[in-house]
Amino acid sequence: MLSLPGPAQQPTLYFIGVTTAQSSIMRLFPEWAQVLGIEDAVIKGIDLDIHAPVEDYRQCVEFIKNDPLSMGALVTTHKIDIYNAANDLFDVLDPYAVRFGEISSISKRDNRLIGHAKDPITSGKALDAFIPEHHWAGTNAEVVVLGAGGSALAISAYLAQAKFAGNYPGKIHLTNRSAPRLASANKILSDLPVPMSFHLCPEPGMNDRIVESVPAGSLIVNATGLGKDRPGSPLTDQVQFPDKAIIWELNYRGTLEFLHQAQKQQEARNLQIEDGWTYFIHGWTEVISEVFN
Repeated sequence: MLSLPGPAQQPTLYFIGVTTAQSSIMRLFPEWAQVLGIEDAVIKGIDLDIHAPVEDYRQCVEFIKNDPLSMGALVTTHKIDIYNAANDLFDVLDPYAVRFGEISSISKRDNRLIGHAKDPITSGKALDAFIPEHHWAGTNAEVVVLGAGGSALAISAYLAQAKFAGNYPGKIHLTNRSAPRLASANKILSDLPVPMSFHLCPEPGMNDRIVESVPAGSLIVNATGLGKDRPGSPLTDQVQFPDKAIIWELNYRGTLEFLHQAQKQQEARNLQIEDGWTYFIHGWTEVISEVFN
């Protein structure tokens, strides 16, 4: 059953997630608030089950909308579900939110409730930090994104931006356990200028085969949430990563099985391994900037 906090007594930023108390933001936010000059602001977590009831999502949004000192929220895991359940409660939705059907940032301006999808911005900043310049143009490398949620859509769209023309991946593969979510991703990403391939993979071994089929130097991304909100990996321990692959675990905390699978092959396969810490930092700084104007 959903448990919402009482009315905010001071400016409050909410973190809508699954296991919010375990996040480093609970320790970092007070320190950031001091530096940013918003010392009176606090952060509170709202935990929801994965794919919670529609009414729970609507209650969360209505609470933030109607409570004067509730300034806004960052949303993880539930970005698409909140959009589907409560997009009509927002006065303004940014173009990314509408295109991708997700909300990762809730803020207020002049009594209007605003929903943003920040992943296309934050994933791009993280990718720029570790993908070598002209990487795709100099290789036959492809991209495998395990998962078809908001982060997967954002990563795919970022890599296919017009500014990268001449330096696109050879192909972008999206895999997912759910056929409806995969069909939705197909529809949203159908106009990208990069060849796309969508794979229904209800079993981890099926993901293994996609990963093992792509060329050396390809980017392999865990965008499933497995290893953070729930234990496990979208791959089996028998997977063989491509040589010189770039492995990106979007999670920075949790059991991180996917990350450990890559680490075991790092030397033999000459893998470049990135965790989700930089992505985490960009995600929070973008939302804090939006919420506190």
